[in-house]
Amino acid sequence: MARPRKPAEQTTSPIYRGADGSWHARVTMGRRPDGTTDRRHLQRRTKTELRDAVRELEHRRDTEGYTWTQGDPTLGDWLEHWLSAVLPMTVRWKTLSTYRSQIRLHVLPTLGNWRMSEIQPEHLEEHYRRMQSDGHSTHTIRAVHRVLRSALNEAVRRRRLAANPALIARPPRGEDVEVEPLSIEESRRVLAAAQATLHPARWSIALSLGLRQGEALGLLWADVDLDDGVLRVRRSVQRHTWEHGCPVVDGSPSCGRKRGAECALRTGGGLLLVEPKTKASKRTIVLPQPLVDELRSHRAGVNRRRLAAGESWDSTHDLVFPAASGGLIDPSRDHTEWKALLKRADVREVRLHDARHTAATLLLLQNVDIRTVMSIMGWTEMATAQRYTHAVDELRRRAARQMGALLWDQQAGT
Repeated sequence: MARPRKPAEQTTSPIYRGADGSWHARVTMGRRPDGTTDRRHLQRRTKTELRDAVRELEHRRDTEGYTWTQGDPTLGDWLEHWLSAVLPMTVRWKTLSTYRSQIRLHVLPTLGNWRMSEIQPEHLEEHYRRMQSDGHSTHTIRAVHRVLRSALNEAVRRRRLAANPALIARPPRGEDVEVEPLSIEESRRVLAAAQATLHPARWSIALSLGLRQGEALGLLWADVDLDDGVLRVRRSVQRHTWEHGCPVVDGSPSCGRKRGAECALRTGGGLLLVEPKTKASKRTIVLPQPLVDELRSHRAGVNRRRLAAGESWDSTHDLVFPAASGGLIDPSRDHTEWKALLKRADVREVRLHDARHTAATLLLLQNVDIRTVMSIMGWTEMATAQRYTHAVDELRRRAARQMGALLWDQQAGT
């Protein structure tokens, strides 16, 4: 039996020159879920360019199969919808804020006006090469790639896009980040110098337990059981950006201020206590006995300062590490104090996050098994531990020495 003849509009795409001087075509792709015909509009500067684009689209339709998609928004329009209507229900504020910044700085200026159906993997790879030429790090480029991949995956799921080009595009190869922990001697010098700071125990916790900055600053005394010698990580400090609280008129805040922090009716910003970023981050840690003793002394000192301050003390939260007048310590101020502490201890300058790396390294060098280290540090992936190659190499050498002593030293003595 002969195959039914296809309608003419499915075999021939009309091409015409518009009043704007450009060449246009309507390519029939198939049927929408409601049964109506789905036609795609193409526009190019010359007739030759348009013919090539029509052939490519028809070839994709005939060979790759047809997937109906709703409209053909620009990448910028879809990303704005994704950021404002989809993500807020599924991610935390800090993640959303990071995504917004990456898209605004690194995606919209170059790719924002592209129709999503036109974006190919090669376009993304070319964009990554331009970012490299502009001096952006591999870490930044790979972060942008992850955001695009996630956003376009959602577009495919919601039938705004037939296929995700970011799944095929290859970003630059990731750089191996070398962990630079403090040595045991450097750590001891830091702890000695910390005795002259407002909160010496703050830095003892950083170097011995490896708490993240926000986790340490968000500790409440209710989280610390000194009798049982345990500490529970339940929350973290974050600084949120202030938003305008005034009415919007003609697309702009009515207060006339550019930044939300300058609005008299500002809302949603400042220092806040938030939930940790992962389930593994909520954890219970057994404290070394010297740290228990130090925290007892520290609590007595905090109580003395609170009594001396009287009504001027901010008692909103019963913090383990309150600011000078109570209340939450700003993470930027905490970072500045870390830098000053290193200088006072005559120790090379390292990041505050390297205190966390130091704690993890010291645990590994004491033969603490990797699962226990992951539990203490709040890691969710074994791959994170593989970054500590310097510690792992030392453990391998130690294992080799122990095996040598077990099998060969006894033979040498017989």
